[in-house]
Amino acid sequence: MIDPVDHRNDREDSNVIGVPLTPQAQATLERHRAWMQQAIALAAEAGSRGEIPVGAIVVNEQNEAIATGVNRRETDGDPTAHAEIVALRAAGRALGSWRLDRCTLYVTLEPCLMCAGAIVMARLGLLVYGADDLKAGAVRSIVNLPDCAASNHAVPTIGGILGAPCRELLQRWFQERRRSS
Repeated sequence: MIDPVDHRNDREDSNVIGVPLTPQAQATLERHRAWMQQAIALAAEAGSRGEIPVGAIVVNEQNEAIATGVNRRETDGDPTAHAEIVALRAAGRALGSWRLDRCTLYVTLEPCLMCAGAIVMARLGLLVYGADDLKAGAVRSIVNLPDCAASNHAVPTIGGILGAPCRELLQRWFQERRRSS
């Protein structure tokens, strides 16, 4: 099993503009970190089952988790079974609606093109992700689908929340896979 890295004391994302955060902003940041820690734990579980370790959690406006997802492509034999898609589908079922405009999606890796498209179509209220995906990121790294002219909904996005532990979990998983093959 791949254990998640404990970076609760990391502050790489706490002071990005070089000035102290207000108490309200600090509380919001701590809430985002707490949910991301849970997404990291989900990702580690997926990695231990042979799936690429990505975890996702959908939280409602009362700050309650209503859905979770992990990569399940290998398990389900489904090319669309990314953590974000799994979580968005479960959230839609939980709410009885495809509109997730009052929800926040926490995911450990920047969404790919498919997932970014689903996030836009769900009219997601807020996207919070951990590590940038420099190969397939479709929110900031390679392309910005939510902000392009073809998108019918601009998704507010916060990237880099606990980015280091999210990135390290993925890097460790791929290193172990290479060693064992």
